[in-house]
Amino acid sequence: MRDIRHFIDGAAFEGASGRFGDVFNPNTGEVQARVQLATPSELDRAVQSAQAAFEGWSSTNPQRRARVMFEFKRLVEANMNELAEMLSSEHGKVIADSKGDIQRGLEVIEFACGIPHALKGEYTLGAGPGIDVYSSRQALGVVAGITPFNFPAMIPMWMFGVAIAVGNTFILKPSERDPSVPVRLGELMMEAGAPKGVLNVVHGDKTAVDAILAHPDIHAVSFVGSSDIAHYVYQTGAQHGKRVQAMGGAKNHGIVMPDADLDQVIKDLSGAAYGSAGERCMALPVVVPVGKKTADELRERLVAEIPTLRVGVSTDDQAHYGPVISAQHRDRVAGWISKGVEEGAELVVDGRDFSLQGHEKGYFIGPSLFDHVTTDMSSYQEEIFGPVLQIVRAASFEEALSLPSKHQYGNGVAIFTQNGRAARDFAARVNVGMVGINVPIPVPVAYHSFGGWKRSGFGDTNQYGMEGVKFWTKTKTVTARWPDSALEHEDSSFIIPTMS
Repeated sequence: MRDIRHFIDGAAFEGASGRFGDVFNPNTGEVQARVQLATPSELDRAVQSAQAAFEGWSSTNPQRRARVMFEFKRLVEANMNELAEMLSSEHGKVIADSKGDIQRGLEVIEFACGIPHALKGEYTLGAGPGIDVYSSRQALGVVAGITPFNFPAMIPMWMFGVAIAVGNTFILKPSERDPSVPVRLGELMMEAGAPKGVLNVVHGDKTAVDAILAHPDIHAVSFVGSSDIAHYVYQTGAQHGKRVQAMGGAKNHGIVMPDADLDQVIKDLSGAAYGSAGERCMALPVVVPVGKKTADELRERLVAEIPTLRVGVSTDDQAHYGPVISAQHRDRVAGWISKGVEEGAELVVDGRDFSLQGHEKGYFIGPSLFDHVTTDMSSYQEEIFGPVLQIVRAASFEEALSLPSKHQYGNGVAIFTQNGRAARDFAARVNVGMVGINVPIPVPVAYHSFGGWKRSGFGDTNQYGMEGVKFWTKTKTVTARWPDSALEHEDSSFIIPTMS
């Protein structure tokens, strides 16, 4: 049995907790490895390593830190196939999707390569008589990221790329379900020239999470996961005086206007709803056609499209998507499908009985389609996180606009239309953090930022981009006086200083 160890102080670290988690191959249902689960003392060992590395790393000039990022990017690209195969073997997504997972993370590393420019401060010469004012951004110290199973390469790089580039040292607690790629990224960061302790990887469950949230020497925590846990992380971290950003769940809607190009819409919906088995927080699990004619035609086309989707093992280059992450998750998705039926939605396509020949023990589930879903159904209100698409019919543009705006989640939304005014009005008014106009999965590029509203995001700043730079740094403002001889002897010591 292969053991997956922590990565602390630049090397594999043998934990002593005696606790392990099984790592499955979702394609076969077999246990392929076991991962060590950290104790608070093992987490503290990683913090000590990061603390020891902080002074030297934060005082390294930004250009040299950027060169480490450049080399890390090169190494990840050189090892792309190895990383993608490793990722697919533990997560189950197809190889092409795993490469996309890695590439979207690398885009943030590319942003981090320009960190010398992003860290430039502001300067005002002569703000008052002999007075200059300037500000700079400085690293926080030891910081941490807690990442989910669905993007084991992208989301860690979203976090540690910017955090390390600005001068922090980092503790990564990845999902224990697919932990091998994060460890490999830690190894590549050392190979790229980062000093030991700059990036540490600690595996674990709630024990490790709570240890991170309570540790006095961890100054900021970034989290991505379910909304309930995101809320817990935000509250607990804040109670311990930490800066926290916590991204939660989603129920993203796709509004289809009567003038939309349905040929393109069907292709976009298929990929956005069923790609990666629906295990994306930016998936599009709800489609809202406006008007009966649009709804009827959309349904007819989806019913024809779904049988063309190929569900296969992650190494099948013809497969559109592979298995879900675990047997428990497969059963959870199937349970939500059953719940939708109980609530009165029309199950048009049922994927619960799907089985892949030769891989009957794999965690596969076929694509499902519901129609006549209503807003009072719990299967609409909650995130299913599987290959399930729900049709919620709207009679008008205003009704369609209200659905994502009133939903408890506010991560992403898309509108499909050829009417520029309708698109502009929708983008301005919808109560959702990320909007796509004829773009089904509107994940912003790396030099903007990622973040949802309402129960999809807790905290005041978004992931990566300049928002990430702000989150992972603190601003220091210096007011300096260089008086001339005429001002030196003014008796103004008891007066609040002004710039006049």
